[in-house]
Amino acid sequence: MPEAVLQRAAAEMLDWHGSGMGVMEMSHRGKEFGAICAQAEADLRALLAVPEYFHVLFMQGGGLGENAIVPMNLSRGGNVDFVITGSWSAKSQKEAQRYCQSRIAASNADGQHTWLPAAASWQLSGDASYVHLCSNETIHGVEFQELPDLAALGSKSPLVIDFSSHVASRPVDWNRVGLAFGGAQKNLGPAGLTLVIVREDLLGHALEICPSAFNYRIVADNKSMYNTPPTWAIYVAGLTFQWLRQQTEGGLTGVAAMEKRNIAKARLLYDFIDASPFYENRVAADCRSRMNVPFFLKDESRNEAFLAGAREAGLLQLKGHKSVGGMRASIYNAMPLEGVQALVGYMREFEQSHA
Repeated sequence: MPEAVLQRAAAEMLDWHGSGMGVMEMSHRGKEFGAICAQAEADLRALLAVPEYFHVLFMQGGGLGENAIVPMNLSRGGNVDFVITGSWSAKSQKEAQRYCQSRIAASNADGQHTWLPAAASWQLSGDASYVHLCSNETIHGVEFQELPDLAALGSKSPLVIDFSSHVASRPVDWNRVGLAFGGAQKNLGPAGLTLVIVREDLLGHALEICPSAFNYRIVADNKSMYNTPPTWAIYVAGLTFQWLRQQTEGGLTGVAAMEKRNIAKARLLYDFIDASPFYENRVAADCRSRMNVPFFLKDESRNEAFLAGAREAGLLQLKGHKSVGGMRASIYNAMPLEGVQALVGYMREFEQSHA
């Protein structure tokens, strides 16, 4: 979370704009929270350049919840194509089997999720209700540097992307997307808020078993107020949207500025790892994530010493996911360049003292 956002949320904790209430005490149907929610949506639309024919939905349940909610709304019980590029897309495909015929159109599992299958090689079915991919895999550290153009591949299916872990870190080509969803807790705000941005023509096709609170048509018609939304999380995310819109870098603003900053952060870390005989990154260079950088000590017997020293240096949560091992540096939007410089400095010192 950006420090400026946390400071403002703390300052407004007991009394939001002289209302006598904190946001957590407000009725979600009151005029005060209505203004907060409307401003958050307007700022998000401006930040991500969301076209007017897309609905912005503030929901709950996280990315795992959307793994069920998306097929219940979009699959119509038919075929859905999945591109498997890591743990999260694999989970999405498995969950969708409960509601539709989920099939694997492409997978990089035989390469341990360290590269991306070329779009031209995908075996897309002609009648898929949609094509699903995770545009940034946090655990394995692979990221689509460009979204596929399904129309150019001869597919009429809409593209669904799980952009949980790199939303607002780079622009989205909405001409290629039918629906995007993501938990807010990586780049946008606290856990508890799930963002869904869905094209108008994809609404109104929910399965009969879809709960009303998860029916996109109902949520859209009620402006995300059909049930009590995560009010505090929406408020803090709204502050983050404002912070992101205010960011500047090299003459750029907003998401463009964040992308430039994120490229610089990722390049600093990857360049150091690639030049070192002590560390390694196993992801193909053309699909390395800017947000999540997995790396390994070539002598993994030194892992615990590395993590202990990192904690002493104030560098936290560097242990890699249990399914992959090694280390992982997550350098989301709010992580400043100085944080990456501190990590590289520590890695260099550790190498010099243990080589």
